[in-house]
Amino acid sequence: MDIPRPKKKKRAPLVLGLVGAVVLVAITVGLSRLKAAAPSVERDQVWLDSVKRGPMLRQVKGPGTLVPEYVRWLTADTAGRVERIHVRPGAAVEAGTLLLELANPDVQLQALEAERQLSSAEAQYVGLRMQLQTQGLAQEASLATLRADAADAARKATLNAGLKDQAFVADVELQASQERAQELERRVTLGQQQLAVVRDSTHQQLAAQKAQIEKLRAVAAFRNAQVESLQVRAGEKGQLTDLPLQLGQWVTPGTVLAKVVKPEQLKAELRIAETQARDVALGQRVEVDTRNGIVEGQVARVAPAASQGTVLVEVSLPGELPRGARPDLTVEGTIELERLSNVLFVGRPAGAQSHATLSLFRLVPGSSEAERVQVQLGRSSVNTIEVLQGLTEGDQVVLSDMTAWDAVERVKLQ
Repeated sequence: MDIPRPKKKKRAPLVLGLVGAVVLVAITVGLSRLKAAAPSVERDQVWLDSVKRGPMLRQVKGPGTLVPEYVRWLTADTAGRVERIHVRPGAAVEAGTLLLELANPDVQLQALEAERQLSSAEAQYVGLRMQLQTQGLAQEASLATLRADAADAARKATLNAGLKDQAFVADVELQASQERAQELERRVTLGQQQLAVVRDSTHQQLAAQKAQIEKLRAVAAFRNAQVESLQVRAGEKGQLTDLPLQLGQWVTPGTVLAKVVKPEQLKAELRIAETQARDVALGQRVEVDTRNGIVEGQVARVAPAASQGTVLVEVSLPGELPRGARPDLTVEGTIELERLSNVLFVGRPAGAQSHATLSLFRLVPGSSEAERVQVQLGRSSVNTIEVLQGLTEGDQVVLSDMTAWDAVERVKLQ
């Protein structure tokens, strides 16, 4: 009789599955612990620099222009029409050089009227003086007559007093002669006072008329000066740099007619970024590049306020200027702020600001990879900046703009 045997369970596939799962988990864990491959950057496309220790020259740089130290703006004193232009910009002029002529008939008529009024006042002064002198002479003649009469009356009174003692003159006649002498004496006194009043009045009236004449003379001089101003002259020796007018153009008082400068006396006006201008001070040494040569100067004035993100710095240039230097020439100036000794510094990275913290890629020694480090910066210059923390002497860092690799901590330089 046949007895059925029980079937054996197949365990080999199950074991193999478990082993495979364990291996897969192990591989996954291992791969997760591996670092991501660093992206590659061409070494020739980045700027590397080494951290150094030693003296550092702090400088700031900015563009600017050459401007004249002395500028004379010629403006219109009165309205007028441009009739003639004798000199064009660029010409050398003297103080009396006639630049242009204006015309205004009203101004000339006003000058003639002022002259007429002045002549009339002067004629009135002459007539008044003659009149007052005649009155004064008449008063003096009247006073002389009174004095003669008073003297004669005094003599008669004295004579009658002597005759009275001899009984040749009555008391009434003596008294009458004495009263007559006293009356004439009082009239002489009054006549003297009246003459003094006439003389004082003469002086005051003539002084008032003189004052009126002086006023009219000033008005006439002003009107004549207006007429003269129609002939526009340079006023100073120099160079005519601007004359923005055309024949027939009507100008009003205050309109700029011309600009005369002294081209041999120039200064530089630099525009320094407001973030870099805080340490600029008077007297600091400056090198101004005119594109035809470098000239030394010093800071003469710093504008008290910023304009459009820059601060205006005036630089005096006492030395001889290079050939080709002229007004409005574009230049570039470098201001020396201070000299630091024994500081840690490096070339200025792209976008670096003084006293800020910046992440830089530092080259790993003995490797072609660069790792990101946080660097605390200090005082800055045009091309260098002080390092306070994060780097040591001899470290090589990437100074180029690395914003494209902000998401990674390491890059590989090829």
